[in-house]
Amino acid sequence: MRIEINVLGPLEVGIGGVSVVPTASKPSQLLALLALNAGRVVIVNTLTDEIWASHPPRSEVATLHTYIMKLRRNLDMALAGQGGPTAKDILITRRAGYLLAVEPTAVDAIRYDQLSAAGRQAVDDGDHERASRMLAEALRLWRGPALADLPIGPQLAIEAMRLDENRLGDLHLRIEADLKLGRHHQLLGELATLCLRHPMLENFCVQHMIALYRSGRQSQALVAYRRLRAEMVENLGVEPSPRVRQLHHAILNGQPAVEDPNAMFNV
Repeated sequence: MRIEINVLGPLEVGIGGVSVVPTASKPSQLLALLALNAGRVVIVNTLTDEIWASHPPRSEVATLHTYIMKLRRNLDMALAGQGGPTAKDILITRRAGYLLAVEPTAVDAIRYDQLSAAGRQAVDDGDHERASRMLAEALRLWRGPALADLPIGPQLAIEAMRLDENRLGDLHLRIEADLKLGRHHQLLGELATLCLRHPMLENFCVQHMIALYRSGRQSQALVAYRRLRAEMVENLGVEPSPRVRQLHHAILNGQPAVEDPNAMFNV
């Protein structure tokens, strides 16, 4: 029996290729929260907070039990005829709450966290090749924003924000490793897209400017800076940071430091 749980994008939970995701949103929220805590008990208060936040119905515990029963029905239908564990063996009742008894690595977000940690350790070790490889493998698990198809409550919102922020950080680190490996030509298209999607994130603009300059496109690197500055001044009322202005000055004057993988404007 193979269980696959994907939350890095729309929620997907399947057993042997059969989906067990409910059509209703609240049981789906429960399933997602249990999945992100695979192998750990999620207490009832946490589950009800996710579904109803500060406005629970009087029958919140009974309604929660109903949702759990719906999840177990879906599990039983997917497990029918396999002669293995039952739904109650997978979605287990504990005194304080419920536990989804699956291997943590069945959940893409947990695999992502493991690969991300390995990639970041490689960054710390100065192993750019391994950092690029591990972070790229982690990022390939993503199919869109975390839990993209769910109306999420306060508990899942925290998890989704954490995952999405980590994804941006890992993307930056993976590109930085590739720049240090001299892959600036290969990064141009990806960085142009990232700068359009995140027009006020300085890190991607810095990387784009460096990749453009190292690819012999000094004028386009200067245009990228002007675009960032215009966005920041118009929307935030601030100038780019000293680090970005320093890079702009270095590119404007053709300073050799821009070619140095260890230059201080690389972060």
